Amino acid sequence: MAKAILMQGNYAAAEGAIAAGAKFFAGYPITPSTEVAEVLARRLPQVGGTFIQMEDEIAGMAATIGASIAGTKSLTATSGPGFSLKQELLGYASMAEVPCVIVNVQRTGPSTGQPTSPAQGDVMQTRWGSHGDRGVIALSPSSVTECFTVTVDAFNLAEKYRTPVVVLLDEIVGHMREKFIMPDAESLTIVNRKKPNLPPGEFLPFKPEEDGVPRMPAYGEGYRFHTTGLVHDYTGFPNGSNAMTHEVIERLHTKITRNIDDIVRFEEVQLEDAEIAIVAFGGTARSAYAAVEAARAEGIKAGLFRPITIWPTPDKQLEALAKKVKTIIVAELNYGQYVGEVRRIVCGEANVISLPKWNNDAITPNELLDAIKAAR
Repeated sequence: MAKAILMQGNYAAAEGAIAAGAKFFAGYPITPSTEVAEVLARRLPQVGGTFIQMEDEIAGMAATIGASIAGTKSLTATSGPGFSLKQELLGYASMAEVPCVIVNVQRTGPSTGQPTSPAQGDVMQTRWGSHGDRGVIALSPSSVTECFTVTVDAFNLAEKYRTPVVVLLDEIVGHMREKFIMPDAESLTIVNRKKPNLPPGEFLPFKPEEDGVPRMPAYGEGYRFHTTGLVHDYTGFPNGSNAMTHEVIERLHTKITRNIDDIVRFEEVQLEDAEIAIVAFGGTARSAYAAVEAARAEGIKAGLFRPITIWPTPDKQLEALAKKVKTIIVAELNYGQYVGEVRRIVCGEANVISLPKWNNDAITPNELLDAIKAAR
């Protein structure tokens, strides 16, 4: 029988990376993500992997990309200004279609802000932080168990769609401790990148297949290919023609948008008859569960929609929600970021209320309950 363990969210994310097959971590210590690095410094050598503490956040991202190109599932972890420093290389990984995972444990900002305080202020930076246009996948766990399972999922999506994937924790979930039962390895679905099915002389390293994703060899396997952040043709060499630029940028989006039903994960709580819905994710969703129960106890028909996939947004599900409920309350630990996306998607079908908070404290169940009552 599997043993129940009292585990921290950051620890669970690290164990999820191991379970997904990660064999390389490069990063730089930064609160409140440091435990991810601490655990992997011990655990990766135990499974034949490599841990490197780099000289700075930029180098940590660069080494993570390099390890992935060499054929190894790789990740880095960071927070706050460290995530800002990684943005240029996140764009490089997107353009070069390098699968990797970035665990970002959000804290109050901007700049060094409040390093030990909870926040969800990197939502828009995750989507738009790197210059230019690209598709983005970001997942947000709300429990210690999900820190494990979502990290496994992040690696699967990164490998399947040849793209960097962000695991968007917040300090609440990253430092929270609760019961965790390690899943059996046999119960986990593990996805690995598609390898070439043609000999080196015939293989084109950036020619997409029907799903929009090219196959990916590793350096050292006999396939010589060029990797660049420039717009490139199917050979990997730079090609800045109008037609190729249009095709490449479009495909960086469509390989995600065409597969959105495979990528989007979400949870619905008591929405069958709800008139008021809370939209919350990460640590804020923890308070929302309690607020919904308290509202129901007072006869108020409230429910929760929790996006686990933050990017791409669950448009279809939010559109359907807006047709069912009268009011949507978007609760988030920032000045109001995700609420703009909800308003864009809902497009007036339901009243959308913003419940932001940015003073270092979590949104409490009572604050959410008061907002629910005020929205009746």
